[in-house]
Amino acid sequence: MESLREIYRIGHGPSSSHTMGPRKAAAMFSDRAAGADRFVVTLYGSLAATGKGHMTDRAIEEVLESRGRVEIVWQPKVFLPFHPNGMRFEGYKEGYKIDEWTVFSVGGGKLAEENEDRSVDDVYPMSTIAEIQEWCIANGTSYWEYVHKYEGDVIWDYLAEVWATMQAAIKRGLEAEGALPGGLGVCRKAASYYIKASSFVGSMKNRGLLYSYALATSEENAAGGVIVTAPTCGSCGVIPAVLYRLATIKDFSDKRILRALATAGLFGNVVKTNASISGAEVGCQGEVGVACAMASAAACQLFGGTPSQIEYAAEMGLEHHLGLTCDPVCGLVQIPCIERNAYAAARAFDANIYATFSDGTHSVSFDRVVEVMKQTGHDLPSLYKETSEGGLAKI
Repeated sequence: MESLREIYRIGHGPSSSHTMGPRKAAAMFSDRAAGADRFVVTLYGSLAATGKGHMTDRAIEEVLESRGRVEIVWQPKVFLPFHPNGMRFEGYKEGYKIDEWTVFSVGGGKLAEENEDRSVDDVYPMSTIAEIQEWCIANGTSYWEYVHKYEGDVIWDYLAEVWATMQAAIKRGLEAEGALPGGLGVCRKAASYYIKASSFVGSMKNRGLLYSYALATSEENAAGGVIVTAPTCGSCGVIPAVLYRLATIKDFSDKRILRALATAGLFGNVVKTNASISGAEVGCQGEVGVACAMASAAACQLFGGTPSQIEYAAEMGLEHHLGLTCDPVCGLVQIPCIERNAYAAARAFDANIYATFSDGTHSVSFDRVVEVMKQTGHDLPSLYKETSEGGLAKI
């Protein structure tokens, strides 16, 4: 498996697959097509179907317009065989094509070419939670120590930057008000939820503040703000909300929060390696479902859960999102995405509590749920995988 740096990417929203990936691809093509004065970019499949709502065209144009004229061609009905998020860049100089490149945005801001060697420089020798859990139990360690063993001290500096970015997004989101861009007329709710929650006590206050933090981050993402993929832009509000709430009510140190982030990242990395975190490939179960699993593991880690209890919490976080479709209204990462982040944060809290009451023994493993999620995602019709052709997107 790759480094956790690949699961936690810092960048602008609203979509890791539809904004971060295309922006990166445009920058790479700009370098390779040196001298081009005109660009034609063809977007295929899911990337085209919801591209305008995800600001894909704007992300590409912002990179290439300084070099020359940019034409975006939309092909939402054409799905290239390698991945639903395909794009072809063409560079022209004085009317002649000088370069052409087809590339795919495969989730979490990562790019891949159809015929490239997709093998990676493995940081971790194990790629299933069962193997990692066995190692932890045999060595009397926790998941974060496994991360430290193979990533070294440098990972903590990076996770500190990730945590700082998450906190900044929450704070900005709690101060911002007004309608989000895109034309749906969705108003930011984080500030009002935060104010209302502050007037309650006990569980109502706790839940309301948790909602407000998830809304704050997700609304920042929808507005194109700087966030952290966790594991994607569309699911970026879940983990920050859970960790920020626990940091404020339990006074957990930053060191312990970073360890929880390491544990969460490990579970997300296993899913990314063995299945997918791309909504266009497996639906929202691969985004919000995986984020819930990661947050559940992080919370259980902070409350002193054993490796078995942490695995159980993560398993529940993902299992109870199986089959969740990716059907954004108008292709915007707003309805139902923002609300789903808030609800998944609450479910992560519940998964942690449920697992903590247990001894960690259960019937269905996390790895098995990952297998089922992958198969379920492949069985879902394309209209339920980020194309805005079915489900809630038909409203």
